[in-house]
Amino acid sequence: MLRNLLQDEARVLFATSGGDALASARSQEPDLILLDVMMPDMDGYEVCRALKADPATRDVPVIFVTGLADSTDETRGLEVGAIDYITKPFVPAVVRMRVRNHLALRRVTNELHILNAELLRLARTDPLTGVSNRRHFIEQLIEESARMRRYRRPSTLFMLDLDHFKRLNDSYVP
Repeated sequence: MLRNLLQDEARVLFATSGGDALASARSQEPDLILLDVMMPDMDGYEVCRALKADPATRDVPVIFVTGLADSTDETRGLEVGAIDYITKPFVPAVVRMRVRNHLALRRVTNELHILNAELLRLARTDPLTGVSNRRHFIEQLIEESARMRRYRRPSTLFMLDLDHFKRLNDSYVP
């Protein structure tokens, strides 16, 4: 029923067990997962927990669509990481709109991740040379110092100072 309802919204994949759902999520990289609580081999809560523990699927939003209508079931579903909880019998138009909204939110979130990565790259590199800048050097120094203390290993720091490089850098600003 859900496949028919949502086929115009997105490409719909279907799994018949928790194990199949996890394997499919890892290989297909979905934008949204609709999950029932009651499934063979493992329940939906376990599947959701496993999805959220896996770096490859942790950011994929999960909506429970289930016959379990008790508020404790809904609370449990949201606690294990679901973004929404829909009980059966459901109103098709409401399900369609929730799926649309979560897919739109996922697209915007993905765009923000891409933009943030680019901002981070720009903040850490010199635009002329593409070499890591002072900010990145300090971040790495802090990280390596912590590693050195944690593993009780000595380290060596090499510093290079180029005379009058600022003049060269300032004359070739893109």
